[in-house]
Amino acid sequence: MAAQNNAPLPDGLDLAGYRIVKKIASGGFSIVYLAYDAQGNAVAIKEYLPSALALRQEGELAPSVSKNNLPVFRIGLKCFFEEGRALAKIAHPNVVRVLNFFRANDTVYMVMAYESGHTLQDHIGRQRAKGGKIGEAFIRQVFTQVLKGLREVHANQLLHLDLKPANIYLRTDGTPMLLDFGAARQTLGSEALTLTPMYTPGFAAPELTVKTHPLGPWTDVYGIGAAMFACMAGSPPQPAEQRRQDDRMEEHYARLEQRYSPELVRLVRWALAIDPLARPQSLFELQKALQAVPAARPAVAQEPGAAGPFGRLRALARRLRGSPDEPSDTLQG
Repeated sequence: MAAQNNAPLPDGLDLAGYRIVKKIASGGFSIVYLAYDAQGNAVAIKEYLPSALALRQEGELAPSVSKNNLPVFRIGLKCFFEEGRALAKIAHPNVVRVLNFFRANDTVYMVMAYESGHTLQDHIGRQRAKGGKIGEAFIRQVFTQVLKGLREVHANQLLHLDLKPANIYLRTDGTPMLLDFGAARQTLGSEALTLTPMYTPGFAAPELTVKTHPLGPWTDVYGIGAAMFACMAGSPPQPAEQRRQDDRMEEHYARLEQRYSPELVRLVRWALAIDPLARPQSLFELQKALQAVPAARPAVAQEPGAAGPFGRLRALARRLRGSPDEPSDTLQG
């Protein structure tokens, strides 16, 4: 089924008591709008509109769905609605807050709290543009919080299945928040996906692309490992389907060991194991390893005169001249 170019809802439209301001994002399954509620609070409204199944022309509100596509469209509609209902039960600072969900225009809408900030993917891009790297302390801090939020998702019998830096949002105060549960339709007890989401190469676990192993918490563990790898390397890991033929990840890990602690690189390697049984089997197991303090590195021999007040003054002078020290990395970006 070929994807179609769907027109967004018009700016200024009143939708079930919310006023649409503008479209802020769109993907294969949905369109997201900035809107205001009756009290003037900003919200994000996510509209179920799979571009491969439904078409909406400019000036229309309801999408048109062909007779052939209707059964699959309705399955997705039901899953999207159930996803909203499940996420509305989750109140965690590291998970996007679903405030409301409703039916209108022959589809379903999910209303979420809107917060200013930027995605982790944007943060990675900014660091790369500056020629810097994302610091280890930042990675450990952000992903410890992400894991806390994801554990709450798993406790509600949901899997995310689309973990990547673009779906991790950094608020302006630096705290992360999990976004886009478009793949969270898959529950921990289900045998198979009813509507296959579109996965991002490099971030999808092998068992998502070839159904050789049941999905479970270990599937999201792979996504977390892939997102951490992207922070460290500046790009996604080698896609799982390529790794089956010619796994080149060890070369990447060797390069990362020059920039990060052996413990962090080992953790990412563990999470990105091709064999699901070789990964951490729970998020708690991964979180415990992430929060462990890395062993101190052996002291490096200093040049004569490096120690003492004059050595410290010379180091300060180098920093003031803008010597190529490692750039600092903050949660604000």
